[in-house]
Amino acid sequence: MKILSFSLAFFFSVLSCFAQDSPKVDAPISFESKVIDYGTIDYNSNGERKFIFTNNGTEAIEIERAKGSCGCTVPTITKKIIEPGDTGEISVKYDTKRVGPFTKNVTLTFKGNYKATFLTIKGNVNKKPADTQAPEKENNGAPLEKN
Repeated sequence: MKILSFSLAFFFSVLSCFAQDSPKVDAPISFESKVIDYGTIDYNSNGERKFIFTNNGTEAIEIERAKGSCGCTVPTITKKIIEPGDTGEISVKYDTKRVGPFTKNVTLTFKGNYKATFLTIKGNVNKKPADTQAPEKENNGAPLEKN
């Protein structure tokens, strides 16, 4: 009896190793654009942009997570559950105190059997402007004369 129960347990554990999930499919959403090009922007300027999308499916879609590729790219989900036909947006804020060209990604993951969606931001941040005014010199009276 012990051999039979051990054999059955072994058989089902091996069988479960070969079981596969159904392949993931693209989420039925469409984006106005999956790439936002900031162009050339000034140092420390407004780094916030929005990805707008529509749920083209017949069921509500829930966004599980939005993650930036580094700490300088911070995505925010404005609405986690998007009903069929509704639009949603993902706000992305880039740290514009980082000078030079950049290309960063945002990964969206969804609940259900959907593939992750990848969004891209890119651009170039100008150098910090040099101070154009010289500091004012304080004058607290006439200088002393030397004898």
